[in-house]
Amino acid sequence: MIALPRGFEEKMRGLLGADYENYVKCFDEPRHFGLRVNTSKISVQDFQKIAPWPLEPVEWISNGFYYDGTKASPAKHPYYHAGLYYLQEPSAMTPANRLPVEEGERVLDLCAAPGGKATELGARLSGSGLLVANDISSSRAKGLLKNLELFGIGNVLVTSEEPGKLAMRFPEYFDKILIDAPCSGEGMFRKERRMIKAWEEHGPQFFSKLQRGIITQAAQMLRPGGMILYSTCTFDPMENERTVEYLLDRHPDFEICALEGYAGFSGGMPQFTESGNPDFNKTVRIFPQRMRGEGHYLALLKKGGNGRAEVDMVEGHRFRTGAKGQDLPEELASFLQGVSWHLEKRQIEIYDGHAYYMPKDLPDLKGLRFLRSGLLLGELKKNRFEPSQALAMCLKKEEYAHVLDFPLHDGRVIRYLKGETLDVEDMTSSKEKGWYLVCVDGYPLGFGKLGGQMLKNKYLPGWRWT
Repeated sequence: MIALPRGFEEKMRGLLGADYENYVKCFDEPRHFGLRVNTSKISVQDFQKIAPWPLEPVEWISNGFYYDGTKASPAKHPYYHAGLYYLQEPSAMTPANRLPVEEGERVLDLCAAPGGKATELGARLSGSGLLVANDISSSRAKGLLKNLELFGIGNVLVTSEEPGKLAMRFPEYFDKILIDAPCSGEGMFRKERRMIKAWEEHGPQFFSKLQRGIITQAAQMLRPGGMILYSTCTFDPMENERTVEYLLDRHPDFEICALEGYAGFSGGMPQFTESGNPDFNKTVRIFPQRMRGEGHYLALLKKGGNGRAEVDMVEGHRFRTGAKGQDLPEELASFLQGVSWHLEKRQIEIYDGHAYYMPKDLPDLKGLRFLRSGLLLGELKKNRFEPSQALAMCLKKEEYAHVLDFPLHDGRVIRYLKGETLDVEDMTSSKEKGWYLVCVDGYPLGFGKLGGQMLKNKYLPGWRWT
C-alpha cells in the first residue's frame, strides 16, 4: 500500500468522495506506456502497417498508441531515430491534441521541454507558420531542440527565457499558446513515486504563484481571437481552476471554451472557485482510476476580439516564399540544386559560417537567449558545404536527389547509426560521389559522403546508437 501525504489524502477525499478508494487502488496497477506517431513524416495507417510491436489505440488521441513496455523497447529502434514517433505517456498527449492549431499559425509552447507537446504542435503546422518552443532551463532546452530536429521541424525558434521577457518581444503575436505549467506533479504520483517527496518540499501553494505569473504573461502574447491551452499534471484546484480564475479576473476579455470530449474525462470543479462560474465545467480533469493514463488538468481559453494576421501560404510548398534575394555562396547553391524545395533566398541567412532558413516576420531577437532560429541547413567550410543533421531529418526521401535507402533488417542501418563507414558497392557505381541522404525503409536518418563506393558517415556524433 502506498503511503501518501496526509494533507494530499484529505484533499483527494474531498475531490473524489466515494471514488477515492478506487484512486488509491490504481497505484497497484502497472503504468501505461505510449507512443505518438509523427504525422508530418508518416500517416497513422502507414505506421500501423510497419510497427514492429503490437499497438493498441489511445481512444481519445487519433495518433496515440499504447505498447507493452515490458516487452518492447521502441527507443532502441531505427524508426525512432527516423523520427517516426515520440514516446509519451498517454494523458500527456492530450494538451497539444486539444489545442486547435491550424497550418500557417504562429504557435508558442511556453514551457516546452522535453518536447512531447512541441513536437506534436510542430507536426500539425506541417512546415508552415512558426513554432516558438521555450524552456527557461538552457540544459532542458538543448534536449528540446534535439527532439524538434529529430521530428523534422524546421519552422522553429527555440528559446530559453523567462516568460516575462518573451512577453516584451512578442506582444499579441501568437495565434495559439500552450502552457504546460510547472506544477506540484500530483498526477504523476503513480508513475513516479519520487514526485511525492518533491510535493512535500514544494506543494501547490509554491507552484500556484509561478502559474499565475506565467498565464498572465502568456495572455499578453496572444493576439485578439487567439487561444490558450493551460494544462498541469496535478489535481489541486489552486493550481488549476483558481489559476484560470486569476486570469479571468484580470483579463475579462477571456472566456472558457469547451474541449473535445471523451467518456473518461471528468469536468472541472466550479465549487472550488471563488466565483462558482459554471463555465469551469468545460475544463477537464483526467483521473488515473477512470482512464488509462496519469492525472492531468486542461482548460481552453479564448481571447476576445479578432486580430488574426494574414499568413502568406503557397500551395504545394512546405515553406512560405517571398521576393527574390541576393545570390547564395556557390557551395551552398550547388548543394541546394539537389533539394526540390522552393526556398526563398531572402530567408536564407548565413551567420558565423552556418546557413539557416529563417521563418518570416520574426521580431528582433537581440538580447534574447535562443538556441536555434529557423532550420540549420549546414555549415560553410573552405570550398565546401556540409549539410546538417537537422536538414536531413526535415527532408523527405523524394525531396533530395541522391539517396541510399536501406531496408530495416540490413545490418548497415545499425552500423550507420553507430557512426561507421559503410561499403555500398552493391548500391552505387564507382563514378558516383558526393552527399547522400541515408534512409531506412524510405525515412531519412542522416547524411553520408560517398566516394569510391564507400560512404563516409556523417551521422551526428551526439545522436549515435549506443
